Amino acid sequence: MSRPGFVLEVDERTPALLMHEGEGFRLEKLPLGSRVIYPPESLPGMRDVDGEIRRALDNPLGREPLRELLYPGMRLTIVFDDLSIPLPPMRTPDIRQRVIEQVLELAAAKGVDDVELIAGNALHRRMTPAELKRTVGERVYRSFFPRHLRNHDAEDKANLTEIGHTKHGEVVEINRRAAESDLIVYVNISLTAMSGGPKSVSVGLASYRSLKHHHNVHTLRHSRSFNDPANSAMHHSYDRMAGLLGDSLKIFQIETTVNNDTFPTQLGFLNKREWEWSLKDQAAYLAVKRANDLAPPKRRRQIWHKTASPYGITSVTAGDPIQVHEVTMRHVLRQQLTEVDGPADIGIWGLPYICPYNVNSIMNPILVMSLGLGYFFNLYRNQPIVRPGGVAIYYHPVRNEFHPVHHPSYIDFFEEVLAETTDPVAIETKYEEQFATDPWYTHLYRNSYAYHGVHPLYMWYWGAHALEHLGEVIFVGGDRKTTARMGFRSASTLNDALEMARERVGGSPTINYQHAPPLTMADVR
Repeated sequence: MSRPGFVLEVDERTPALLMHEGEGFRLEKLPLGSRVIYPPESLPGMRDVDGEIRRALDNPLGREPLRELLYPGMRLTIVFDDLSIPLPPMRTPDIRQRVIEQVLELAAAKGVDDVELIAGNALHRRMTPAELKRTVGERVYRSFFPRHLRNHDAEDKANLTEIGHTKHGEVVEINRRAAESDLIVYVNISLTAMSGGPKSVSVGLASYRSLKHHHNVHTLRHSRSFNDPANSAMHHSYDRMAGLLGDSLKIFQIETTVNNDTFPTQLGFLNKREWEWSLKDQAAYLAVKRANDLAPPKRRRQIWHKTASPYGITSVTAGDPIQVHEVTMRHVLRQQLTEVDGPADIGIWGLPYICPYNVNSIMNPILVMSLGLGYFFNLYRNQPIVRPGGVAIYYHPVRNEFHPVHHPSYIDFFEEVLAETTDPVAIETKYEEQFATDPWYTHLYRNSYAYHGVHPLYMWYWGAHALEHLGEVIFVGGDRKTTARMGFRSASTLNDALEMARERVGGSPTINYQHAPPLTMADVR
């Protein structure tokens, strides 16, 4: 049995605490009385994953067994989550490969010949052939690529189809091949409570016309936590769209969850609470940190992005998307949820080297903002870990670096748009259509490996709720010019950051430090 997550109150005996800061980390002493929010201990992984997959496919929730849904002459489309999840990527074989192989074996046994596999990448960049191969495995890749294994193209007008409109007037437009299939099998990994479920088909296979209904400032400001779907306007839109899809399409959802074994053995100290470090862990910390600090940034980035996680699989559930997702969320929360007694004046987060949009790439400043004020800030239920008008302190170098192939529109957004305004509403009003329809950005999205032109704007909107909630944002170690361009401040040390924060929240502030990764979701009472 795993131990539940808990909150530690810092006292004289508390050791220095680990903070992630991009492609690095440090130990930091927090003021006495600070609260540290830890996740539950990592759950045990399934011993027989392939057996659990077979059981799920043969005993689905609210659907006939998969083998009974397959027949000769049908059109079968298998859709899978793209490389934005899980983070970091898992060791091979990827769970998506293991699920897809069993689905294909059942289809072959039933004489199904018309099969296509599609990465549900929405407006994300296309996965490279090597990335596709790593996800689906050598055998599937060799059998289906390139004609029948591909990325979704949200700008391929000829291969999109409009399903209809929700009662709120939201356009539901998805991949034509999937819409015209007799059965869609969606293969998911739910890393957080915002993953999977109604988001899968309605987002992963959508066009910009559909996505703009929930990826907008108004909706994101009213999504009080992306990880609390019942109180998220974004998820309410997903639900409406998924309901319309469910009326028109037959979807067989397969969702999986992972434990908190985020880092491999040589970095095992990163999975532990600091007072549990053995002498071996302490020595490993010193050795890894010394080598990491001596390496140039580009080399550090290469090493970290080659680091695969030894996740254990904690659940495999298949069948009706709604019923499946209810089970999936119970497993996610069991692994991540920690009760916290109220918000603090100051919230602290260490931001790691990876987010959903810089896998095998560079964490540019816009992605740092999205990771901190979008993803990490929203790892809560009920209310944030920092009070309204409080201060968020993040650890990250926030370098002015961009991947020119993956993030071309990000460069223009940072240099041109943020030079004029950082206000999400003003940005959406003046610039969204320009970035969303720019023919060069569209060309790069469709034919190279670039994120869609509108993507940096969406990442900025992702932090809209936090920007409205917080009184100030400070980056410890952040490049001063880069953070200033985004409307934030930087500090050289934690003490400096706390002194700056006191200008906003007063003396003797209360502090919550959300210790992640491994991922922690705060249930703030």
